[in-house]
Amino acid sequence: MPYVLGVDIGTQSTKALLIDAGSGRIAAQHSQGYQPDTPRPLWAEQHASVWLDAVAACIAGCMQRAAIPPGEVAALCVSSLYGGSGIPVDEAMQPLHPCLIWMDRRAEEEVAWVRATIDQDRLFDITGNGVDSYYGYTKMLWLKRHRPEVWARTRHLLPPNAYVAHALTGELAVDHSSAGNIGGVYDMRARAWSGEMLDLLGIPRAMMPDRLVESSAPVGALRAEWAGRLGLQAGTPVVAGGVDAAVATLAAGATRQGQHVAMIGTSMCWGNIARTVDARHGLIAMPHVFNGLQDLYVFGGAITAGASVSWFQEQLGAALPLSTLDAEAGGIGAGSDGVVFLPYLMGERSPVWDGQASGAFVGLSLFHTRAHLYRAVLEGVTYALRHNIEAGRRNLQTLDDMLIAVGGAAHSDLWMQVAADITGYPVQTIAENVEAPLGAALLAGLGVGLVTPEQAAGGWVNLVPRAEPNPAAKETYDRLFGVYTDLYPALKDTMHRLRA
Repeated sequence: MPYVLGVDIGTQSTKALLIDAGSGRIAAQHSQGYQPDTPRPLWAEQHASVWLDAVAACIAGCMQRAAIPPGEVAALCVSSLYGGSGIPVDEAMQPLHPCLIWMDRRAEEEVAWVRATIDQDRLFDITGNGVDSYYGYTKMLWLKRHRPEVWARTRHLLPPNAYVAHALTGELAVDHSSAGNIGGVYDMRARAWSGEMLDLLGIPRAMMPDRLVESSAPVGALRAEWAGRLGLQAGTPVVAGGVDAAVATLAAGATRQGQHVAMIGTSMCWGNIARTVDARHGLIAMPHVFNGLQDLYVFGGAITAGASVSWFQEQLGAALPLSTLDAEAGGIGAGSDGVVFLPYLMGERSPVWDGQASGAFVGLSLFHTRAHLYRAVLEGVTYALRHNIEAGRRNLQTLDDMLIAVGGAAHSDLWMQVAADITGYPVQTIAENVEAPLGAALLAGLGVGLVTPEQAAGGWVNLVPRAEPNPAAKETYDRLFGVYTDLYPALKDTMHRLRA
């Protein structure tokens, strides 16, 4: 009986699933938690060794729990968070500096330089992406400017999944989704590095690995020195994987144009499948992890979604369980009696694109309670979701009439109802409560021929209805969404003055 392993490196944990490749049944799972380092306000970085150790522990944990012969695992695949700058490695492939991850906003001066120096329309047209400190290429420029001793020794800048695959196999390759998500240096039409943009930005072409592959492509074979530690057989194929949001979208069965999925975890990524993208709509684009030479995963999202909820729980929620906070907020009506929350706790991504934006509660009075504020946090993140959906409609006129939601938010019945009411879409979630690791397992099976493209398109999950829009609540939210979208422009200058 062949099995496949799917591993996902996340911002706060790594998770692995061992899957029966014939049935899609989960045979074992394991996770390991950690936190990003935040040495200064708006900085967020992680060490490659933390990720590699977590991947090893999760794979070994699955194999120990399943107690199957190592030879029955036919392939493994690792997906990962968007690694921003990538991991700077030297000639010996040893990390030289922590990875500046997607959440990091330190490259604001580099953003200003790009806007002043580079023809933005040309950058938009080549890369399908914009200019912001979210993007990896601006973080690379920060390393070049502020860590010249690191830059001088850097041989490659590697996405987390590519770094792990190299450690396991000795082979170097970058998948197209991870390359495209860097922005600025990848030609979206050619599906190749952009020599023109690399030259204009002053990033050496040699720092970009030559080998670009599809997410389902085997990178290499597992080295013997890793086999014993992981409980696997030497020579097991290691498949490339991709960016976690796109891989989670695959896990939810989104493989054709018009399907759209909200992944609401630490951050929120709402994405849809399209063939073309216009960066002027304010969304992010990369080749999809399935049929990626034709299809794009086009997405936008909030930097702090579940992170806003965790912040509230820890700082204002008396460390109560989320189930208790949900129960309290469930007694509050739609709109939180006039309180609106802006979830810009680490700046904001699309479609705002402002690294200096900050969070806010607006509309507070002595009447309001903790329950009002907690509900407002859920609503604020979901207004951000709707903001991105509306930008997506400008890029792709027709979206399916169903929204699929995955991630930690799917544990909350209240949040799923808020999502239906604010977006106007009926919401479905995955019954199995698995996301990116399952998508990675699908890619592993696809890469070694155990899963056909048709089977991968259908997925291994069951979608279940969770919430239908309530007409009265939707009417309230439609009015308040206009307030939400008006608040950022009204407060922008004040936010920037406070950041300064």
